[in-house]
Amino acid sequence: MTVLAGGAYNAFVMPHKYVGSRVRMRRIMLGMSQEKLGEALGLTFQQVQKYEKGTNRVGASRLQQISEILQVPVSFLFEGGPSGVASAGGFSEGTSPAYVSDFLATSEGLALTRAFTRISDAKLRRSIVEMVEQIAVREGPDKR
Repeated sequence: MTVLAGGAYNAFVMPHKYVGSRVRMRRIMLGMSQEKLGEALGLTFQQVQKYEKGTNRVGASRLQQISEILQVPVSFLFEGGPSGVASAGGFSEGTSPAYVSDFLATSEGLALTRAFTRISDAKLRRSIVEMVEQIAVREGPDKR
């Protein structure tokens, strides 16, 4: 696997892993199970799982089907993904580091993000961020 500075995947080598993580993230955002997505696609949940993990590549027509079911444009599945060309900082302009996408592709990351964004009190939100940062410091150094 070719990894660029900052942990971004080389788009020419690993785009299927990134696209799969975006499919998973959107499916979880909608509260849809792998079984339900598979049923809509005429596939087993195991095949959906392989797409999401990047074990199997997703063809163009299947990407179109998936985007329609997940109610997003096909471009959503590639947004923020590796461009295949590293910029000076290892990220293309306007994209987040790979660990952000990886975090948001987990059920915990989405649940935390959903809950956090429902908190309207800015002071409370800042207090929560500070608390989490203090906990993280106790866990040890950042290994990204």
